[in-house]
Amino acid sequence: MSEQPAPADTARHQLEPAAADAVRAYAAKTRENADQLAAVLEDIATNGLPSVEDCTPWEDLRETHLARLTRQRPAVA
Repeated sequence: MSEQPAPADTARHQLEPAAADAVRAYAAKTRENADQLAAVLEDIATNGLPSVEDCTPWEDLRETHLARLTRQRPAVA
């Protein structure tokens, strides 16, 4: 997307109320995720990286996430 605002002579099309609500909900979720990431980065900057013993291997995180995605996906016959 362009960082420049739309020209003044271009008419903007209003969203349907449900679509506008969906966009606002997406923006709120994105803002929440960004705030969580910022908090983690600030903690790392303040306290340093956690010890290896306190971390979860990425393979375990991947498998947990894949299992979650599989549960959400409808079964294919």
